[in-house]
Amino acid sequence: MGTEFSNEVIEKAYARWAPFYDFVFGALFSRARRAAAEAAERVGGRVLEVGVGTGISFPDYSRSTRLVGVDLSEPMLRKAQEKIAELGLNNVEGLSVMDAEHMAFPDNSFDVIVAQLVVTTVPNPEGTLDEFMRVLKPGGEIVLVSRVGADKGPRRVIEQWLTPLTRFLGWRLEFPWTRYERWVEGRDAVRVIERRSMPPFGHFSLIRFGKVKTSAAPDQRLEAHAAG
Repeated sequence: MGTEFSNEVIEKAYARWAPFYDFVFGALFSRARRAAAEAAERVGGRVLEVGVGTGISFPDYSRSTRLVGVDLSEPMLRKAQEKIAELGLNNVEGLSVMDAEHMAFPDNSFDVIVAQLVVTTVPNPEGTLDEFMRVLKPGGEIVLVSRVGADKGPRRVIEQWLTPLTRFLGWRLEFPWTRYERWVEGRDAVRVIERRSMPPFGHFSLIRFGKVKTSAAPDQRLEAHAAG
């Protein structure tokens, strides 16, 4: 699973993206970034942004929200540090170079984990989601912005055909919702809170998982509330 991806491939891809990432993705994903920040702030507490990149999402949070950012790409984090200094973002507690699957935080460290356009880029998505759960406090939420691939049909065929190109760019197209469902089914402490379509093109979703203290029944864990 995910053998076509490696941290080295990801680092190289995002080193290429760093100089113009904000220009390409700024307006394109602005609505999704705001939705993720709003979801995180409804929970409150301390927020970890995994794959924070250039810090493009930082201005979407209120100045009272405590933020920590990690990313595998040092060139991207240099851009984020410049943004913090330029905008005077004193609510950002720190930035660190870290592998999303092996983070140097104690268990139950954060109230919210936000990961935007991350899960479909890492070598081991399920292992990365497990790591999010480890550092998340019980009662907290994982908030994802992620492209959801097709399970079947012509779009699925096109996604598979484009895989070599998107791998070079640093992400997967072929990541269907059933893969998230299988991950949830195998973990008693996870429930799906929301899956909401996001622009561009409706191929992206805001996805919220909750970490519960006790096991939930399978039908409860897999219930997603569509909104918007």
